[in-house]
Amino acid sequence: MATTRLIYIGGYTPDSGGAGPGITTVRMEHDGRLTAVAETAASGPSFVAAHPTLPVLYAVGETGEGTVTAFTRHPDGRLTEIGRRPSGGDSPCHVAVDPHGSWLAVANYGDGVLGVQRLDEFGRMAGPLKSFPGDGSGPDAGRQAGPHAHQAVFGPDGALYVPDLGADEVRRYLVDDNVRPHPDGPVHVAPGTGPRHLAHSAGRWYLAGELDGTVSMYDRQWREAARVPASRSPEPNAPSHIEVSPDGRLVYVANRGPDTVTVLDAGDLSHIDEVPSGCAWPRHFALVGDRLYVVGQNSGDIAMLPTKSGIPQSAATAFTVATPSCILAPADL
Repeated sequence: MATTRLIYIGGYTPDSGGAGPGITTVRMEHDGRLTAVAETAASGPSFVAAHPTLPVLYAVGETGEGTVTAFTRHPDGRLTEIGRRPSGGDSPCHVAVDPHGSWLAVANYGDGVLGVQRLDEFGRMAGPLKSFPGDGSGPDAGRQAGPHAHQAVFGPDGALYVPDLGADEVRRYLVDDNVRPHPDGPVHVAPGTGPRHLAHSAGRWYLAGELDGTVSMYDRQWREAARVPASRSPEPNAPSHIEVSPDGRLVYVANRGPDTVTVLDAGDLSHIDEVPSGCAWPRHFALVGDRLYVVGQNSGDIAMLPTKSGIPQSAATAFTVATPSCILAPADL
């Protein structure tokens, strides 16, 4: 890498069941190592997201009375709070900003509520909070007694998609000057899937099923085109995060239990490789150039896996921090 880059690590704090410091800002060195440059106190910032055009960072507060906080990102890694509001529900676990920087969406896992908030020209939360409750359940009595929104994704069609682990569906919303439920309703997936995270590329959607340990592929009309095990390991698996390579060739999924990263062909989900993640309970990951950074929630570290032709190679520990849960490498502004 020719330049250094700031990366943000969120995680669980003592008041949210973990031991982390809040949000940790690290600098990526030329050799891929991560060096701490700042820590920002926050309550349970289990997921963070960046504004697409402004130096603003958003973090959920994954507590019973959920919050979302906006921070100004400074070049030296410091974060300055510029606003905090309720997330609209219980235990928010994901936050996203639409590509135009107009809307902020928060998935509340505890009660399944989707909270949507307008953003002003400075990236601050403005106007009333819009709340969209979830509905439904699934066959896993312990995990699917009710709705559990797990992610919010603004799609290439401008719509908003919310995988609901508890209801075995992907909720859909139309987004323009307003936000409203899609007239065609949610996409229903196979019972017991436990939808967790989505990724999209070239008209296809890829879904990680936390409860049944699968990766599914859907076409533009949300017809299932393929479904495969996320891991070939005999160990129980709870897939976490899923992403598509920038060139659209590969799908990566992190496997909690086997503690691996699987690489699939984006065209048909055929298996290409499965490699050790280098950490325990790989909760999330980020592709940064030719490196894959994997968050080890239980091992308290970030593993760095160089890639060769897109395939992760042997891992090395790049950074140590207690109970991390997400990593974000936004484009430099």
